Formats: sequence, structure tokens, C-alpha cells
Amino acid sequence: MDITIRKETRADFEAIAEVTTRAFKNVPVSRLTEPYIIRDLRKAGAMSLSLVAEVEERVIGHIAFSPIEITDGTKDWYGLGPVSVLPELQNQGIGKALIHIGIAMLKEKGAKGIALVGDPDYYTKFGFKNHPQLIHEGIPQEYFMVMPLSDEIPQGTVKFHEAFLAEE
Repeated sequence: MDITIRKETRADFEAIAEVTTRAFKNVPVSRLTEPYIIRDLRKAGAMSLSLVAEVEERVIGHIAFSPIEITDGTKDWYGLGPVSVLPELQNQGIGKALIHIGIAMLKEKGAKGIALVGDPDYYTKFGFKNHPQLIHEGIPQEYFMVMPLSDEIPQGTVKFHEAFLAEE
């Protein structure tokens, strides 16, 4: 499979919503709001980086990064998510490629770190881990992980963009 990963364009918005809807449809912990989170991040101008994976000009995967706030005032940290791959194409390295390329692009932009809420068994493979000095209220600590991209690890409470509270 010849996969291309590139920045999203306006023409991709519908396909991204479809991929995201299908990817999270059978995920027990999902509230099925992921497509609305993406929509609201765009509306707010808070989409720092949005990449699609495509095969033969068909969008098959997507990843979003947005700025986060840390109560100690640290800047240049980003939230990863949602990341989506069509269900029939999962477990083929597409999500992995989106994550690696997204992290590399954020490093090039001068990002200091990335945070996410997700499955520790999956995200620790990329170098994400729990740092007790950073918390995300309302989330069990083991599911909140970060990847510092510099030597400094901030301390405080992390707040994702309000789009993560999106409903239909």
C-alpha cells in the first residue's frame, strides 16, 4: 500500500469527518464526539497541525494537534488527538506513521512537548509516559501521558482546548 501523508486541505474536511466517525464508532470509551472536536478546533482556529493519510487520493487516516495550556505558564506544548484510521485499515502502521510524522513536524516548529489522553499500551511505544508533575483533571493519571521535546518538563495542570468538550 502506497500511503501519502500530507497536511489537510479544505477539500478533505468531509472525508476526515467520515474517517473519524467510522474509526471511533466501536470504541467503548468514546463519546463519539471526535468529529465535532475536529470541527470545533478548526472553527476556533486552534488546529495547530492536521495531517491526513491517503491511498490513491482517498483519505484513510487523520491526526490533529492543538495548543494546550499548562498552569505554570509553559508555552509551545500541544495536545495530540484525535487520531483516526478507517477500521478495515487499522493495525497496518497508518496511525503510527501519522503520529511519527506529526511529532517530527511539531519538533521542526519548535514544540516543547506533546500531551494526550489514550491507551498507555499503545502510546508508550512512541515514548509517551506519565509524568506525575503534570495532571489532567478528571482523567485517571495512567491515561494522561506526555512526551517532552526539550529537557524541561513543566509542572501543573494541563487544559486541552475547549473544543474537546464538543457535542453535536
